[in-house]
Amino acid sequence: MTDVLPPLLLIGGGKMGGAMLAGWRERGLSRVVVVDPGAAAATLQGAGVMVVSSIDAVPDDCMPLAVVLAVKPQIAPIAVPPVARFAEAAVFISIMAGKPMAWLSRLLGPNAAIVRAMPNTPAAIRQGITVACAGDAVSPVQHDLARVLLASVGAVEFVTDEALLDPVTAVSGGGPAYVFLLTELLEAAAIEQGIPAGLSRILARQTVIGAAGLLAAGDEPAAALRRAVTSPNGTTERALAVLMAPDAWSKAMSEAIAAATARSRELGRDTASG
Repeated sequence: MTDVLPPLLLIGGGKMGGAMLAGWRERGLSRVVVVDPGAAAATLQGAGVMVVSSIDAVPDDCMPLAVVLAVKPQIAPIAVPPVARFAEAAVFISIMAGKPMAWLSRLLGPNAAIVRAMPNTPAAIRQGITVACAGDAVSPVQHDLARVLLASVGAVEFVTDEALLDPVTAVSGGGPAYVFLLTELLEAAAIEQGIPAGLSRILARQTVIGAAGLLAAGDEPAAALRRAVTSPNGTTERALAVLMAPDAWSKAMSEAIAAATARSRELGRDTASG
């Protein structure tokens, strides 16, 4: 039986905020106030959860130990400043892309305890991976609380260099999209070879799901699993000779991650200058 979580304030109950709330429910809640004006906000309501439409409607007796910022980055300049009043006791956990801690500090105050985190979409089924970076004002107790809250949706890793969150965004933040694209392409290639469309979809989806299950079942490197399924002079080896050519997958993936990393850095610079 896990300990009940302390009072929390969640700003934004969208897909990621909602996923985190669901994970917290599984751990056990004392009190969570959710600020979300959306039409679907009422679906977040439940035992220990109060949903309000604006920060002005947060009850006066709300004294959260953590404030989770899960709003869209473009509305952050409006949504973030009103919660600065909680800075004395709360740690702020931001899952907003492209909003560096220095920018958040300008809105929350120079002494605000800030953790910047980058989760990914498998958080919806508690299979996400979150990489986080804690600011200098974060106490050990707040660091532990942030880890617990983020772990409600999957694995958590902390880094000490905030700049690493740019390539993290490129790798794990966008990673599910790359896997979905692989599944699309595998399905399309199967259809090209004459396999019926319905069966092609089943083959592509279950192959990706099963391969992910093998990765999850142990700690063998992906390269070792790849070699294990590749028979000398077999069909897989012939296919990999194409995919692993110098100008094929290796080059394309490297360029893709570099492009996404560069874009994440651009977004951070735009924020810093805004």
